[in-house]
Amino acid sequence: MKPTLSITSRQLMLRELHDYLMIALGMLFYAIGWTVFLLPNDITTGGVPGIASIVYWATGLNVQYTYFAINGGLLIASLIVLGWRFSVKTIFAVLVMTFILPIIQGATAGLHLLGDQPFMACVIGASFCGSGIGIAFSANGSSGGTDIIAAIINKYRDITLGRVILMTDMIIISSSYFVLHDWEKVVYGFATLYISSFVLDQVVNSARQSVQFFIISKKHEEIGRRINKDLHRGVTVIDGTGMYTGLGVKMMFVLAKKRESTTIFRLIKDIDPEAFVSQSAVIGVYGEGFDHIKVK
Repeated sequence: MKPTLSITSRQLMLRELHDYLMIALGMLFYAIGWTVFLLPNDITTGGVPGIASIVYWATGLNVQYTYFAINGGLLIASLIVLGWRFSVKTIFAVLVMTFILPIIQGATAGLHLLGDQPFMACVIGASFCGSGIGIAFSANGSSGGTDIIAAIINKYRDITLGRVILMTDMIIISSSYFVLHDWEKVVYGFATLYISSFVLDQVVNSARQSVQFFIISKKHEEIGRRINKDLHRGVTVIDGTGMYTGLGVKMMFVLAKKRESTTIFRLIKDIDPEAFVSQSAVIGVYGEGFDHIKVK
């Protein structure tokens, strides 16, 4: 039993480390999109960064201070509703973002990319921001702000993260007019919000895609045990009969994440290269180890 526990603990530690590294990468993407492409071109983004941008244009206060202060109250709500595991990673993301922002702003001081092409700045900046938030969400984290609100609503209702953020951020972007006095910038802000929400959904949904396997093999017991042990996925064995041979067969039914497909194929090939395998994509999987059913 001890070796198994040791392997499990090591795997959990590696998964947690992977999550934190991916969250840091996501925050780097977001910071680049925000401070390199959007902020210098007076294009508002949503959420707390949008509020921080408006405060920056109105007062000159550095965005990292406003960003860090507002997230404090939202993180308390996150601790209460979403639990410490999500909240700890969100706190980590907020701290990483707060640390990265002045570094990127200092490194790009005086740099004004796409100053004469605001729409391209909008598209590129929004793509960076949406990708960053999506990477953080896929690693069970968040960049804070309205992302926390989106995660809370998504926990109880079957509404996509991008749609929640889209709705909650419209007021923030509209209010930027009172500082910029330019409706064109507001329109670019809405375009940024739509693009970032679309990219966010693409990143998150691609990470959550699931597949199902039907596996027929004489070594089904060994394959099933390895899938249980290495991937922590359930295996259902179904009794069947070959129509041509008339012989009884054991068919395994497995549901897994799409990213785990390569591991399963390698595992099957190592144990039984002659196994018959069918893989197909599924629209949704609900239950332990996958998504929760979110209906009234």
